[in-house]
Amino acid sequence: MLGISFVTMLVALDQTVVGTALPTIVSELKGFDLYAWVATSYLLTSVITVPIFGRLGDYYGRKPFVIASIVLFTGASVLCGAANSMLFLVLARGLQGIGGGMLVGTAFACIPDLFPDSVVRLRWQVMMSSAFGIANAVGPSLGGFLTQYSGWRSVFYVNLPVGLLSLFFVWRYLPHLRHIEHKDKMRLDWPGALLIAAVLGCLQLFVEMLPKHGVSVGTAALLAVSVASAYGLWRWEKSFPQAILPIDMFRNRSLSALFTLSVLGGFTMFSMLFYAPLLFQGGFGMSPKEAGLVITPLVVFITIGSIANGRIVSRVRNPNLMLFIGFALVAIACLGVVVATRSMPQWLLMSFMIIGGLGLGFVMPNLTIFAQQTAGREHLGIATALLQSLRMIGGMLGTALTGTLVTHMYASGVRNALESDHAMQWSSDLGDPQILINHDEQQTLLGQLAHAGHNGGMLLESAREALVGAIHVGLALAAVIAVVSIWQSRRVPPIKLHRQVEPTVHVD
Repeated sequence: MLGISFVTMLVALDQTVVGTALPTIVSELKGFDLYAWVATSYLLTSVITVPIFGRLGDYYGRKPFVIASIVLFTGASVLCGAANSMLFLVLARGLQGIGGGMLVGTAFACIPDLFPDSVVRLRWQVMMSSAFGIANAVGPSLGGFLTQYSGWRSVFYVNLPVGLLSLFFVWRYLPHLRHIEHKDKMRLDWPGALLIAAVLGCLQLFVEMLPKHGVSVGTAALLAVSVASAYGLWRWEKSFPQAILPIDMFRNRSLSALFTLSVLGGFTMFSMLFYAPLLFQGGFGMSPKEAGLVITPLVVFITIGSIANGRIVSRVRNPNLMLFIGFALVAIACLGVVVATRSMPQWLLMSFMIIGGLGLGFVMPNLTIFAQQTAGREHLGIATALLQSLRMIGGMLGTALTGTLVTHMYASGVRNALESDHAMQWSSDLGDPQILINHDEQQTLLGQLAHAGHNGGMLLESAREALVGAIHVGLALAAVIAVVSIWQSRRVPPIKLHRQVEPTVHVD
């Protein structure tokens, strides 16, 4: 479990540390046009590999894949740190994403391997939640500290000691368990794997391009390829005897409801995580440090909520109740941020973050535990991996839709303000919300506007109001999705967390 916890920390650290260092990386490597691809290339390869290796872990046992993923992830981190151009960094991040997808697809499913008893498993899940929470809490600050004092390359090299520690514990102590015995030679479902890559890859690119380019020929083509590949995948997996994506899982009423909730939960969670900081910094004028202080309870209380959930859910008569409570808390948190104003005290904003964190802490672990309980041993790995993938897909859709809303509403508000003041030549400067965060650029722009006889302060204030209004609408959509999730939770049949020990094949 120490090994698995270090593996979890490895992935979580990378997700939070790199973001802080990105502006410094781009300024040194001179490749702003590839800025978004540092994150996109990682997401693209990881979201594809999660379900593929989740299923392969079911067939061959998870230990070989966990070891391979640690080696690949850590090695790719060293390549990222050694990058001498943005293109090299983007390619190394793609390789790192393959390792990250393997880790998520196999490491999370190791816990039910080790603890078939779901009540005992819930207690041990706290270790994973704590490792994830610690990494999320210290990640942004650690990224800033390392970038400032050791250079941005150290942000990637920090994965090396954590990777070596996790490799030692996994190699030495993790048993090689397998739950499916094969009488005949195993045939790998390569067409299924390629179709999954086409579905998720095109969907990720569509989501990435939609806020920037709107509905165009390119985005429509990507969506069409994704939908066609999904149909082809469904037809192929129905007929293949050893399908990488067992279609019968989606016919299971309980699992299909949990998968839907994973998408909806990811939509709400990522919308809050991405756009609440922009609201606090760009809309309310907080410094990065102040905004970080307000956001931190959201991340910390996801962990605290997970720990509390582990104590509560095995003691209540109806464990499903935790899903209703969790999504209700998330909806309250989103609505709280929607009505938030610049004059609202920080303690109240932090209270909304605490409520949201607790809600997510009640929802996310239970979706995993309930799916593992329902799927059975044969589909345990793919069910766990699909939940992770679907949460990421929900997050992709959430950030894309919210991002599109924010981009268009903000641009419209800024354009109206500039037109009324006859200052349209500054539309490119005010058109990017980053101007509301970068104080140096603000002063330069204010000087230019004053020199031309315009009221720069009023125009900046109009831009702030446009951003606040746009993010409020985006997070109101997230609140609606959270309310839909409460209703959707009714579709999950009653789950019983009973003690069970099922036979496994010990390979070692």
